[in-house]
Amino acid sequence: MAMRIGVIGYGYWGPNLLRNFVQLEDCFVAAVADGDPKKLETAKKFYPWIEAFSSGETLIEKGNVDAVVIATPISTHYPLAKAALSKGKHVLIEKPMAMTSKQAAELIALSKSSGKTLMVDHTFVYSGAVQMIRKLIDSGEFGDIYYYDSVRVNLGLFQHDVNVLWDLAPHDLSVMLYLIDKQPESLCAIGAKPVHTNGWNLESIAYAVVRFPKETIAHFHVNWLSPVKVRRTLIGGAKKMIVYDHLDPDNQIKIFDKGVDFSSKQQLDGALLQYRTGSMFAPKIDQSEALLAVCRHFVDCAKSGKPPITGGHFGLSVVRLLELAQESMDHDGKNIKIEEPFYADARK
Repeated sequence: MAMRIGVIGYGYWGPNLLRNFVQLEDCFVAAVADGDPKKLETAKKFYPWIEAFSSGETLIEKGNVDAVVIATPISTHYPLAKAALSKGKHVLIEKPMAMTSKQAAELIALSKSSGKTLMVDHTFVYSGAVQMIRKLIDSGEFGDIYYYDSVRVNLGLFQHDVNVLWDLAPHDLSVMLYLIDKQPESLCAIGAKPVHTNGWNLESIAYAVVRFPKETIAHFHVNWLSPVKVRRTLIGGAKKMIVYDHLDPDNQIKIFDKGVDFSSKQQLDGALLQYRTGSMFAPKIDQSEALLAVCRHFVDCAKSGKPPITGGHFGLSVVRLLELAQESMDHDGKNIKIEEPFYADARK
């Protein structure tokens, strides 16, 4: 029997989710909810069979659905997901999972007690490019990872309820957790608030650094005030290096046989340093829409009971890193030790 889906939020991301779920044969999009009547009219225009509700709470209470997909502002994620899980619905929730790690932990516990799937839509983890990088790293082809350096900048879109860190960084933090098989040790972050208007006073520029064991380091630059849109990540390994450019349609991944080697031959001044400048290879990447893979994975997990790649614990890990980064920013870049373990489902 097809699983009945209800989508809450038909603003920026909701239409994309609805469009992808409609493509799946083993589910049926039965309902949509939004507080804007015009958005509901648009949804009904494209999907005339769908039942429309004026609020997510009403859809959860009265909609005949087995699963709820939440694509609403971050501040509403926790109450909506809690209500859905309490009513015995499977839940797919947009990133970040919640406003606090305490809220995220409560949702995990509720998912476990209800026996329902809880999954977070960290879309880039499911992209062909990131899946390819994961396979290459796991194969040992790149050796130990030295650094992960990410830039995600553009002009806008300014959010009314969260700063640039909470809006953009979840993408890259989730990819980092998926690719680096280590527990983070410490974190620091700085931000700036150059834009002030009508009481809005949030960071629109931020930089964060996460340190791992064995001198592995990750750096993130997020910015709403860039004249150009950049989505680029550099990953340096002991053997090879990667440039991942999400906006390059032809060569999203470039693998460089470049690095630094130390000769065993001893010189008077120590080991001989050698630079390796080999060839570049751009592998063919699966260009299937990552969001379709997210939707398919959610339905499969809800039906089979298997844990999602980006399940509740993975979502909690991202939220915890965001919390610590915000704490560091609030204290002028204070370095914060990460003592509790991070549980990322995706590395299992």
